[in-house]
Amino acid sequence: MDKHLIEEIQHVSLSLFNKNFFSVYHGSISARISTNQFIINRRDTILDEVTEHCMVRLDYNQRDYRWSEASQDVYIHEHIYETLPNAKYISFTMPPYATAYSLKHGKVSPQDYHGKKVLGDIIIYDPRNVDDWMERAQYEIPKFFQNHETHLMLIKGFGVISYDRDITEMAKKVSVLENSCRLLALSANL
Repeated sequence: MDKHLIEEIQHVSLSLFNKNFFSVYHGSISARISTNQFIINRRDTILDEVTEHCMVRLDYNQRDYRWSEASQDVYIHEHIYETLPNAKYISFTMPPYATAYSLKHGKVSPQDYHGKKVLGDIIIYDPRNVDDWMERAQYEIPKFFQNHETHLMLIKGFGVISYDRDITEMAKKVSVLENSCRLLALSANL
């Protein structure tokens, strides 16, 4: 695997883990490496110490044993890459304030400067029936991105799926969203 790519993923993954956006159980990060291949963290990876061994290379056309070693979010990532040719990096995070905010609201309307300038209003997607969400997610998430001009999707009670051409931009948008939700929560108590 490309050493520079692994270092980029390692750096961003550690940052997201330190902010509590990834946990021991929740989270995934991937990168497209060619037209029909991508790398994604393994199922048992704790995302604070990503190494080359923590990542698995997958080919859309070759369903072998490696698919079962990949993160449980692998099919979501696969369908986003297939549907959105401009997606180079994808992450699934569970930032606590944004996820908590999604439980009580239908959209995020940032009141802080960076939230307004970088994100604007964010629609919160309601998956409704959580019992079959993981089966539907791989189809509904790419469809949401096709129908909305955004690179991040806040899903009620689930977390944030984001993609971008630049891994730092992707992480920045998740961080701005979390900060905006934190400020909205804090200001509600004033």
